Amino acid sequence: MIFKTLLSDFIDLLFPRCCEGCEHSLVGNEETLCTICRVSLPRIGHNSLNLASLQYKFVNVPEVVSSHSFLLFTKKGKVQKLLHAFKYRGNKEVGILLGSMFGEELIESGSLPPADLIISVPLHEKKKKIRGYNQSDLLAEGFSRVTGIPWTGTALQRIRYTETQTGKSKLERRENVKGVFEIKEKLDQKSIIIMDDVLTTGATLEECVQTLLMAGCKQFYILTIALAQH
Repeated sequence: MIFKTLLSDFIDLLFPRCCEGCEHSLVGNEETLCTICRVSLPRIGHNSLNLASLQYKFVNVPEVVSSHSFLLFTKKGKVQKLLHAFKYRGNKEVGILLGSMFGEELIESGSLPPADLIISVPLHEKKKKIRGYNQSDLLAEGFSRVTGIPWTGTALQRIRYTETQTGKSKLERRENVKGVFEIKEKLDQKSIIIMDDVLTTGATLEECVQTLLMAGCKQFYILTIALAQH
């Protein structure tokens, strides 16, 4: 045991592992994120000033029982850096870790949705081929590992390639994603968690809900790793 610890420390000296949040060296049993970053990430708790705006995102969709976001996204902030790490720099472990942390905190707070299935928001095949994976799948996988709720990344398919939602108004975002999803699997589950990386206006997630309603699903819980500030 002592030999393994010394060997691990020696390897860290030769090939230092860095925290994806602050780029400081990881020590001991730390993986992906250092202890300080894990504790200091800007969480959206029950007393957050952003909680009210989060709950009103889907006020016009009565089938959405609740919506939760784990972290607050700000430009050039630590959360943006982490999202970029697993979306654009291929660090899948960041996505799985954030999904796991989110699941753990919902369990600890007694806020875990009583859902039958987790569905990750799909990427168009063209974009998925370029990136190599769907970032929302990684979040759902990590969340599922901790909570035991099964997940699927194939129940929904994005059948039309769309322009980026960045810079568009809420109305433009809704028009951009209208009719973009299609059901690809039979869904017997009635209570669904829909999981994505960032919640902005909610247009994409709302379109997911409308598509799943046509498949017979009855109620939904929206979960995203981050909530974007406006």
